[in-house]
Amino acid sequence: MRTPVQPVSVVSHIPPKPAPKALSSAGMNAAAASLASLTNKLDYLSPADLASVRQAYRFADEAHLGQLRNSGEPYITHPIAVAAQCAEWKLDAQALMAALLHDAMEDCGIAKSELIERFGTSVAELVDGLTKLEKLHFNTREENQAESFRKMLLAMARDVRVILIKLADRTHNMRTLSDAPREKWGRIASETLDIYAPIAYRLGLNQTYRELQDLSFKYLNPWRHSVLTKAVAKARSRRRDLIQKVHADLDNTFAQHDMPVRIAGREKTIFSIYKKMEEKNLSFAQVTDIYGFRIIVPNLVDCYTALGMLHQLYKPVPGKFKDHIAISKINGYQSLHTTLVGPSGINVEFQLRTEAMHLVAETGVAAHWLYKEASNDDVGQNDRMGSKWLQSLLDIQDENRDATEFWEHVKVDLFPDAVYVFTPKSQIMAMPRGATVIDFAYAIHSNVGDHTLSAKINNEPVTLRTEVKNGDVIEVITSPDATPNPAWLGFVRTARARSKIRQHLKTLAQTESESLGEKMLIQALRAEGIENLPDHSGAKAAVWDKLLRFSGNRTPSELMTDIGLGKRIASIVAKRLAMLLADSGEKPDALLLTRERFVAGENISQGSVSIDGSESTSVRFAHCCRPIPGDSIVGYLGRGEGLTIHTGDCQVAKKLHHKDSERFISVEWSDEPMRTFETGIVVTVTNGKGVLARVASALASGEADITQVDMTNESAHGVMELRFVIAVRDLSQLETVFKHLRRTAAVLKVQRSKNTSPIAA
Repeated sequence: MRTPVQPVSVVSHIPPKPAPKALSSAGMNAAAASLASLTNKLDYLSPADLASVRQAYRFADEAHLGQLRNSGEPYITHPIAVAAQCAEWKLDAQALMAALLHDAMEDCGIAKSELIERFGTSVAELVDGLTKLEKLHFNTREENQAESFRKMLLAMARDVRVILIKLADRTHNMRTLSDAPREKWGRIASETLDIYAPIAYRLGLNQTYRELQDLSFKYLNPWRHSVLTKAVAKARSRRRDLIQKVHADLDNTFAQHDMPVRIAGREKTIFSIYKKMEEKNLSFAQVTDIYGFRIIVPNLVDCYTALGMLHQLYKPVPGKFKDHIAISKINGYQSLHTTLVGPSGINVEFQLRTEAMHLVAETGVAAHWLYKEASNDDVGQNDRMGSKWLQSLLDIQDENRDATEFWEHVKVDLFPDAVYVFTPKSQIMAMPRGATVIDFAYAIHSNVGDHTLSAKINNEPVTLRTEVKNGDVIEVITSPDATPNPAWLGFVRTARARSKIRQHLKTLAQTESESLGEKMLIQALRAEGIENLPDHSGAKAAVWDKLLRFSGNRTPSELMTDIGLGKRIASIVAKRLAMLLADSGEKPDALLLTRERFVAGENISQGSVSIDGSESTSVRFAHCCRPIPGDSIVGYLGRGEGLTIHTGDCQVAKKLHHKDSERFISVEWSDEPMRTFETGIVVTVTNGKGVLARVASALASGEADITQVDMTNESAHGVMELRFVIAVRDLSQLETVFKHLRRTAAVLKVQRSKNTSPIAA
């Protein structure tokens, strides 16, 4: 029997209590007994592997010598218990050695190099993946935690044994959490419920998943757990006769058909009962599926044959049948589920599966080791599904070096619910509940997601934010010119889609900011009498080195990006560059200098930048005034925000100019804008039937696209304001729209909405 030991804390292990090196005889006996129980489970190892595990045990025992858990037992009992759990999954010798040594680096100061020398690189890498980052300094506990999980998950993606050992470690700690100070229960249990249990589920370790949930619930809500435990025990005794009757009926039915089966009872966990009561607002008496049966049959076809026998024995409950064999769960789980009306009219759930499916259902990716002798598709499929998710962790890490952002992405995927959809070629794909068409596109391939233009579900056109449902056939239509829209981040559900969109936008923003910054610096240089930027290399390389030292940038590209983002003022950089060029012998062009000063008048600080709407993320159009081509405009370089365009008469821009005039630059509209632009209008109408429809029709007649609409409450005189954000090409089209509106019955007044931000951005 396992000896309880003191658990670890959420972020780091609870420091073991120091103790005299001479352990009590009881303590030594406990450790010896634990080792014996572990050795009894290692009969599947070769003699050489067994010797290696014993060597790791002796090393760990010596490293932890003199350390006790809070329970008073030798600390070594904890690594032994973790290794014993790994042995139940039949993990290999390297994993068992790592389980025994998993606290050696963190708690005993053992160097990784020493582990490599004694036990090899593979074992040392496993231990390192499990070791938290105690020696690094972070600003917050949350940042420390995020970095620790990032390291653990990436090690897990490279070698799934890391997370199996980690889950064994956490399971044993939760089993012995009562030894920890009570004030730590909530913190440790919450992390287990929020993070480790979902990871166990995602990898198909359902038995561990259920145990972690129940243990977390026990320490988070001790009173509720106790009440429900007693209620389940009473219900179990009341329904003993029912269970025996169903079991007897099943034995008779399968015996008559000469089908060898294994029948096992299945009882709903305390936590799952509580969640069902909470989510569906049920009393305990209303939860009818507390008990059920698992029927293990010889092969796949027998699952469906046995299902037919059950439906002949008891009547099925309509809508309570799920085929998770044909369409397995996202973590590889496979079974047939059916709910039947049993004796006395009580509903009973049945799960039918093969032995291999049962192994996968309980142990997930660990079935790879448990079922090596069988080349079974069930096990193989589960391993592939687990590996696919683990590989996605590496992909996300490549795009997100920030630990907190990485963890936020990963948490999105740690959920137990999924829907199953089809590609036009009938390939089935599992998506999280709430996933959208964009999520589906990125699940196919990042290039498909990046170039998504439109989509169809079941051959019907849909918006890209449409949520997918079970059985949907989804067709994604792409275009080489299409790019990710920042608005997609507002509705995508999966970590992969969110990560890919952010990565694309970051790259795009940097590229566009660099282009804008170069354009602004060239304009500012013209005001200093210099026609073009000097070459970065060759004779002018020394000039650029001095300029970069002045600006504090590493490369010319980084300097241009900073100018485009407003972190550097183009006129100041241009003046410094002109000075450096003069020192190197290049004088300004007097004719160009005179012409630029004459054209620019007093506003010579940075020249004029042409705006055509193709600048995307590097240029923003202020929502306070919503400028459109034809308006007089000014540009404001916010610190780190890029260039913001305001109308010349915008009150917000005037206030900014009063405070920060050096950050304003001259901008002008291009002769041929590349797209439409949004602006706000207010339409005052006499309320009546069909007024909104008539106003919308007038806007359509003017070829304006409505992007937002808001209505004020009706006044006492039946007059109300309709506030629109519409997209138009320029000021001329807006005037055409106003003419259509003024001819519309019930419209009293039309005006632009400026400086009041009537509609949220």
